[in-house]
Amino acid sequence: MTVTPHPDDARPGDGLVRAGGIVFIAGALATLVTMAPLFLGTDPFPSYAWAVCMLMGVGFALAAAGVVRSAGAQRKAARESQAA
Repeated sequence: MTVTPHPDDARPGDGLVRAGGIVFIAGALATLVTMAPLFLGTDPFPSYAWAVCMLMGVGFALAAAGVVRSAGAQRKAARESQAA
């Protein structure tokens, strides 16, 4: 038997997935802004602006960690419900 949580309940990993999505979007916007001068023919941004683009990878890693944490919590709940 599976236990379906109520949609309004916060589950383990939800915060990490949300934070990862926000950080990923910030990195994606930074990438668009950093790449724009290359297409517009203006002076490119300094190298630290390119480092901000790495937030996309950090956001993806945060979201993936949240998914793994959520899956682990669901597996633990399933094992506990079978044992009971």
